[in-house]
Amino acid sequence: MQATKKELIYEGKGKKMWSINESDDLLISEFKDSLTAFNGVKKAEESGKGALNCKISTLIFDLLKKHGIATALVETISPTEQLVKKCKIFPLEIIARNIATGSLTKRLGIKEGTKLPFTLVEFCYKDDELGDPILNDEHCLLLGAVKSQSELDELKKIARKINGILIKFFDERNLKLVDFKIELGRDKDGNILLADEISPDSCRFWDKQTDKKLDKDVFRQDLGSVKVAYEEVLRRILG
Repeated sequence: MQATKKELIYEGKGKKMWSINESDDLLISEFKDSLTAFNGVKKAEESGKGALNCKISTLIFDLLKKHGIATALVETISPTEQLVKKCKIFPLEIIARNIATGSLTKRLGIKEGTKLPFTLVEFCYKDDELGDPILNDEHCLLLGAVKSQSELDELKKIARKINGILIKFFDERNLKLVDFKIELGRDKDGNILLADEISPDSCRFWDKQTDKKLDKDVFRQDLGSVKVAYEEVLRRILG
């Protein structure tokens, strides 16, 4: 559909969200070329990064839709813009981990690269001033991030279903899905939808043979060109 930007209603580290003239129930999600790490301490720009994330996220959301995951994505309307359903986002980053790395290794001392015996689902509170702290179930309830334990369990169930679909998909493309974070929200009818994005900004991908990193850790750890890494992920998705 035709969508005309009306008002900038939110700008985050990687995206801008715009209201549109044509609908009160839809938004434009615009992917930026910005790169940030360590809660915004490290910043950069890489031309073309936003378009790569938009393309990759569109392909992954389309894949998940085919497997029964309800998403907020309506259509991609430009190389860097998606038309999405408006939802009330749970104030949680939902993280699924398959291999130990990053903060999990630092917090628990599990050796980098250790395959976990089961998929670990964790929650972070979306609050930049607090540094997006890790939450347990009781914290989520205490803060009112969810209404009930059953609602929290449903978020975990969706994350694990997404993980199962994507592990198989990326394994067939010679990539390890190390971990990823997602955002979920409810639409006006109360349905839980996958929102935001799934891209190398929000996932960790390692080559199956070499463990070469093909995600935002390239930026975090100064391992080379983010654009080159993301282009490789896209190439493998497209087959």
